[in-house]
Amino acid sequence: MKTFFELFIVFFKIGSLTFGGGIAMLPMLQREIVNNKGWATEEELMDYYSIGQCTPGIIAINTATFIGHKIKGKIGAIFSTFGMVCPSLIIIIIIAGFIKNFLHIQWVMYIFAGIKIAVAGLVLDAFISFLKKNVKSKVTFLLCLIAFILNLILKISPVYIIFACVIFSIFFTKYKINKEVKK
Repeated sequence: MKTFFELFIVFFKIGSLTFGGGIAMLPMLQREIVNNKGWATEEELMDYYSIGQCTPGIIAINTATFIGHKIKGKIGAIFSTFGMVCPSLIIIIIIAGFIKNFLHIQWVMYIFAGIKIAVAGLVLDAFISFLKKNVKSKVTFLLCLIAFILNLILKISPVYIIFACVIFSIFFTKYKINKEVKK
């Protein structure tokens, strides 16, 4: 049980004091995990960090999970992951508790309006980038347009739309291959 508590505390400390993303936590990880605790070598730490970058999710949390798993298996992974997440969770809960007290202040409303506009711009940028990378023919453009209309106007669930597009793509690709083979 002591090791589980140590995993939690070490990653709680790293999660509390690391600002600036995954790369900013590397020196603290090296000091705590490699130098102080000896839970991993520098090479292992870099391997965990590299894998953490390649897998979905936050690098810090992925790295904590990998190290916790190495030290104490699945339960160790849970303790280290919770340790890394817990500081952010506490901060969010505190902010959420007090935010209602400030929402009526005019400059706070302006700040949130600016944040909403910035997020909308970032989402639009991601959408345009995704569109450029994936819609490359008249057929894919038409499919994209139909999916948009089905969701926006007819309010059909995205799950059904995605499923229908997958089925269509399978049959269209098969048809296209058969057409090319016959030539």
